[in-house]
Amino acid sequence: MEARIKWVEGKTFVGTSGSGHSIVLGASGEPGGATPGPSPMELLLIGTGGCSSVDVVMILQRGREPVQDCECRVTAERATEDPKVFTKIHLHFIVSGRGLSPTKVERAVALSAEKYCSASIMMSKAAEVTHDFEVLDLPA
Repeated sequence: MEARIKWVEGKTFVGTSGSGHSIVLGASGEPGGATPGPSPMELLLIGTGGCSSVDVVMILQRGREPVQDCECRVTAERATEDPKVFTKIHLHFIVSGRGLSPTKVERAVALSAEKYCSASIMMSKAAEVTHDFEVLDLPA
């Protein structure tokens, strides 16, 4: 796996994955100012939530659960001193479908957290990573 990050100007960069996908990232020139894209730390959270979401959906689909939507809301806390690493990360899954089994959703979230999600397991080496979920039953 590889990636390339190219400086554009100021605090703007373009990251390109080995598979050829690009994203603009960077930082604001001033506190609270506009950014050209997600910050590198935001990308870590997006990647962690994305990795775990893929697992949850795939596990439910393999179990023939009628999953129709999955949203992962990631919140985090960072250290106040440099390096401002993440100290806590929480992944909240909102899984929707008709007649989904809460027990199977709970199992899918646990399997992702404990066995399959490389990103969240890696992040748990530096931060406290927690997970929870809710199931939304969609009308027929």
